[in-house]
Amino acid sequence: MLLLVIVVAPVWAVEVASLYTAQVPLDQEQDDPRAAAYAMALADVITRVSGPALANDPEMIQLLFPEPAAYIVQFRPGEDDTLWVSFDGEAIQRVLRQAGQTVWGSDRPLTLVWLAVDWGQGEREIVAADDPVRGRDEARSIDRNRLLRQRVLDVAERRGLPVAFPLLDTIDLQNLSFSDIWGGFDDALFGASERYEADAILVGRIRPATAQRNRWNFYLGGEERSWTGEPELVINFVADLLAAEFAISGTAVPETVELNVAGVDSVQAFGAVENMLREMTVVERFTIVEVDGNRVRFRVTAIGGLDRLRRALRFSGLIEQNGGDPIGLDPFEQVLEFYYDTGSAPRNGL
Repeated sequence: MLLLVIVVAPVWAVEVASLYTAQVPLDQEQDDPRAAAYAMALADVITRVSGPALANDPEMIQLLFPEPAAYIVQFRPGEDDTLWVSFDGEAIQRVLRQAGQTVWGSDRPLTLVWLAVDWGQGEREIVAADDPVRGRDEARSIDRNRLLRQRVLDVAERRGLPVAFPLLDTIDLQNLSFSDIWGGFDDALFGASERYEADAILVGRIRPATAQRNRWNFYLGGEERSWTGEPELVINFVADLLAAEFAISGTAVPETVELNVAGVDSVQAFGAVENMLREMTVVERFTIVEVDGNRVRFRVTAIGGLDRLRRALRFSGLIEQNGGDPIGLDPFEQVLEFYYDTGSAPRNGL
C-alpha cells in the first residue's frame, strides 16, 4: 500500500513519499533512540493516512499501537542521524478501521499548482517545477523561487498529497501568462492545465513584500474553493478537503453494488479493469457476474456503498454513463454504469 511516484509524463513526474514510510531524526540522547524514532515515524504515517487530529493525539496512538515496532517491516539508517522506517500498511489500516478511525488510501488526486508571485518593483514570476537557467545576477530569484516551491512540497509530502508544478516550457508560456493567473482568467488557466492531466488545480497569487493576503483558488470536479493565507496553511486545507472526499470512515458499512463496465474489448482492457478494482481501497471484494460482448458485470462489495465507489471509479478514469444516475433493476439493487476507454477517459474531470 504505497503512494508511489505520480506520473503525468516522465519529464514532470512528482515524487510523493510512500504512505507507510517515514524518515525521522534518530536522537541518540533518548533513553531508547530507536523506539522514539519508531513512534515519531508512526505519527508521520498516521498524519498521511488518517489525518493530523489523530496523529496529534499521542494517548490514542499509544492505545491503538502500543508497540509500533510490531508493525515495522523494514528500517535502515539515513543520512544526518536519521532513521528510515517502513510500516505494514495493511495491518495499520486494519487497526484504524477496527477502531472506527478514518483511512485515506492511495486514491489521491494529483493537484497542479500554478503559483504567481509579485516580488515587487516589477519582478513577477510563475513558480516552475524546476529552476530555470539564469545568469549569476539572477541567482537570488532562483533561490527564493526554490524556497517557495519547497514550502509547498514539504507540507504536501507530510500530508501524502501528490502535487506538481508546471514545466513553464514554451508550450506553457504560449498558453498562459502571469497576467492570466493574476487576473483570474480561468479559461486560459484550464486550457494550459489540460496537458498535465491533473485531477485538481490550485492557483496561488502571492505578494511577499506587502501586507496583502495571499489569494488562492482550488478547482476540483467542477467546484471552486477560495482561501487566503500562507502556502503551508492552504496545502493543509487542500489535504483536508480531499481527505473528506476520498477517505473512508471507519464506521462506513460495506454494501453490495452491481457494476457494469462497457468498452472492455480486449484481454488487456479486461485485466486493466480487474486490476483497477483490486487496487481500490474502497473495494473489499468483487466477483464477475457476466460477460456479454464488450460489457462486463461485476458484483462489488464497496466500503461506503454506491456513492463512495462511484467517486473512486471516476477518479480511476472510467466514464460514468446514464448521466450519473444509478439504475436499479429492482428497489433493492444498486447498479452503476461505466465505460472503459483508455484513449479518452479523464482522471477526474476538472
